[in-house]
Order: sequence, then C-alpha cells, then structure tokens
Amino acid sequence: MTYRVCFVCTGNICRSPMAESVFRARVQEAGLEGRVEIDSAGTGGWHEGDAADPRTVTVLDEHGYRSEHVARQFQPGWFARLDLVVALDTGHLKALRRLAPTEEDARKVRLLRSYTRPASDLRATPGAPEDTCADLDVPDPYYGGADGFQECLEMVEKASTGLLAAVREQLEGRIG
Repeated sequence: MTYRVCFVCTGNICRSPMAESVFRARVQEAGLEGRVEIDSAGTGGWHEGDAADPRTVTVLDEHGYRSEHVARQFQPGWFARLDLVVALDTGHLKALRRLAPTEEDARKVRLLRSYTRPASDLRATPGAPEDTCADLDVPDPYYGGADGFQECLEMVEKASTGLLAAVREQLEGRIG
C-alpha cells in the first residue's frame, strides 16, 4: 500500500517544492520510493503552472537535489487520497485545516518542523498545542536573498529525518 504525503506552502514555488525534493531524496535513500508518494502544492493559485523559484532551484542543485517542479494549488478533494498533509508554517496549517472536509482530514495536517524536535520539547511550550507552535514555522524566503533559501533548506533537511521515521512507522503499522 502506498503512503501519500503532500507538502504545502503559500504559492508552491519556494518552500514546498524544496521540501518535496528533499523528502523524495530521503525516501529514495531509505529504499521506500515504491511505497511513498510525494507531492507539493500551494494554498493559493498565484503561481499555478510556474516552475520553482530560481533561487529554490539553485539551492537544491547546489546540494545535489533534483528540482523538477510545476506549481499548483491544493484542492480540498485531495484529502481523500492523502495520508499526510505537511504545512510549512502555522498559517498554512490553519488554512488547510479549514479546507479539510472532515475532522479526520484535519488531523492529517501537520507542521513540517514538528518532526524536528521530540514531542516532549513541544509540550513544554506553555499553552501551545504541539503542532501549532509559531517557532516551528519555516520562514518564507521569497522576499529575501539567497541566505533565506539556504536557511529554509537546512530546516527542511533537519525535519525530513524525523518525518521519514514517522512515515516508516506508519508503513510498518499498515503491514503488521
């Protein structure tokens, strides 16, 4: 059975295609490419049909990641076929949960950086549910320079390790 993951940011030209490329590489390294399907989209359709931002492509290429991409907008109907919807910041998380047709679908939405730290660290943040902590946002690099894209890549790479472990756990649960 295939496990389906979709990364979502604002316009699907910076953060989510970066996360898609990095996670696809992690899945391939783990030998799971036949069992995990990876995709990305934006909460808005401003860039639909566009390639990834050239700065995203550059930072991915510099670090050995493939970067083929065409932007598109996330559609509520996709929840039915997805197992996990990974938001890049709390604004995306809230927007996606509002789009979710059911409570079960809303529970599929998680912040990417929630996979970076152990859950015990997240619960230590007073008054903040573990997956809505603003300090877990991957900042939007679009209006800045190359350094922001590099920082974004580093955050995505760190979180991808924990995300891969969580997806592997889900896959093992489906078999056993």
